[in-house]
Amino acid sequence: MPPRAETGTKVDFSRTGIARYIQLASLFRRRIESGLWASGQQIPTVDDLAAECGVARATIRQALGILEDEHLIERHRAKGTFVLERPRDQIWCEVATDWSGLLMSRRDAVIEIISDERGQQPTYVPHQIGELAPSYRRLRRRHSRLDAPFLLTDLYVDERVARRIPKKDLVSKTALRLISEIPGLQIKNARQTLTIGMADVETAERLDLALNAPIAIVHRSVVDSAGCLVFTGEGIYRGDAVRIDMKLK
Repeated sequence: MPPRAETGTKVDFSRTGIARYIQLASLFRRRIESGLWASGQQIPTVDDLAAECGVARATIRQALGILEDEHLIERHRAKGTFVLERPRDQIWCEVATDWSGLLMSRRDAVIEIISDERGQQPTYVPHQIGELAPSYRRLRRRHSRLDAPFLLTDLYVDERVARRIPKKDLVSKTALRLISEIPGLQIKNARQTLTIGMADVETAERLDLALNAPIAIVHRSVVDSAGCLVFTGEGIYRGDAVRIDMKLK
């Protein structure tokens, strides 16, 4: 049996109003992601973790329950708790940082339309570029791969150009590819912003995540040659299935 990972770290849980077991789940999840708790390895016992973190054993069990629900660990009676082997291609969804990469469709991705509304206005405009269109078509979509959801999107497309999008493209193309391939549309400016957050109740349910699990939030905006904001949207990616690569030189 491989040696168990020991950390000896003392954790201060008094700095936030988030429940201790959720904070611990985040801490333990990070140990797995960093390799401190390696795949196939037995992790410290509940008693050891409770002593290390200064919390009750029941709190440790709650935290481990979250990781078990996320299929990160497996608990065996009388044997202990082990980190599950993870497929090499689990982190497969890349958030591109260049225009050509943003247009690429995800391998084996399936797109489901959750809602489709006309005559809308965006409730939040992340980038102060371009003038608002008179009205927008709002599309909410969920992207999945191998029956596992990995991305939620909330898209606002200028209704004057949205009518030129073929219906089949709505369930087969990424948001920016939809926009870039609209006949006659010339793109003048585009922006992307990425932030890191935690899943709320709705996001957790739609992406099959634990509450407060890490997520990556991407806002994108596109302005046409006339200076109109023809597209603005938000994408929420599962934090455990996304990778961001940036060429530095």
